[in-house]
This record gives sequence, C-alpha cells and structure tokens, in this order.
Amino acid sequence: MKAMLTIIALIALGPASAWADKAIFAGGCFWCMEQAFQPLTGVTDVVSGFTGGTLQNPVYDGNHEGHYEAIEVTFDPKVISYQQLLDIYWVNVDPFDARGQFCDKGPSYLSAIFVSDDTQRQLAERSRQRVVEEFADKTVVTPVLDATRFYPVEEGHQDYYIKNPLRYRYYKTACRRVSRLEDIWGDRAAH
Repeated sequence: MKAMLTIIALIALGPASAWADKAIFAGGCFWCMEQAFQPLTGVTDVVSGFTGGTLQNPVYDGNHEGHYEAIEVTFDPKVISYQQLLDIYWVNVDPFDARGQFCDKGPSYLSAIFVSDDTQRQLAERSRQRVVEEFADKTVVTPVLDATRFYPVEEGHQDYYIKNPLRYRYYKTACRRVSRLEDIWGDRAAH
C-alpha cells in the first residue's frame, strides 16, 4: 500500500526532471526576450515574469523591487538543447551593460542566466567564459545565478509582441536594441 501511495504521489508531482526542460533568462525587457525564444523549434512555451528577488508576488504595475524581468522557456531537449538556448540568449543581450539593457535601465532590467542544476550551471558558465574570451577587452557583467521562484507577470504582458505588434516594433526600434546587438554580435545578432 505504501509503495502504491508513493507511485501515486510521484505521478501527481509530474516528471522528476521538471527543471530539465526549463530555462530562465533575464535580458532586459521580457517582451523582447519572449520574441527571441518563442518561435524556436523545440520551444513549447515562453512565459514573461519576475525572478531573482525575495518579494512575494511581484507585479508589473506595482512592486517588483529586487526582481529581474525574465522569461521562463519550456523546451524539448530532444529537439533543442540548453546549449542552443544559451547561444540564442547571448546574441540577444548586451553583456557589457551594468546599468540595464538598451534604453531600459535599473536593477530589474539587468541581464542574468538563472540555472536550476549543476549541468545548467556548467554549460552557462562555459558559455559565459567563451563570451569573456571573445571580448577580452571588455567586461562581461552578465552573471550566472541560482534559479529562484519564477513569478509569471500579468496576462497583459504575456505575448506582448504578438498582441501589440506596432507598439512593440516602435519600442524595440526606439530602444536601439537591434542596432546595439548588431554592433556587438555582427551577423550573429538576433533581430
């Protein structure tokens, strides 16, 4: 009976490797980060939200102090690897800006990679080291941090680039995101 209850409990909790198919990235405005990852084959969901802080239940139009704007990417590792997601991440951020990303400045707009286990940490640290080596004359400020609770942002901020395409394009252009990424990453820059 005890074994049966354990099996039922495990089924109710879901797969043991629930974190293995999730990645959390902060790269400034979560609207732009969402657009970079959502169309990728093997990515099954991208949710905008907050992480990294201690405040419970942060909200966009209220208090989210101490949290990063971030995205939680759910992916099928048989189709797209965590390493590939890291490669996409780097060409979507300015890893040298210690004040935020593009026109968005302040602690909630800082870049960071949040890792959930040792494998993600090793891959993220290695990818960061490659960026450090590639740009030896600059200081890479994007850290690799332990994942903390992820809080999805209100529905109005989910899929913003799809729901508000004109406003989103204006924001992205006015923020000089694309041109700055091209300055840093050249042909590898995300658009």
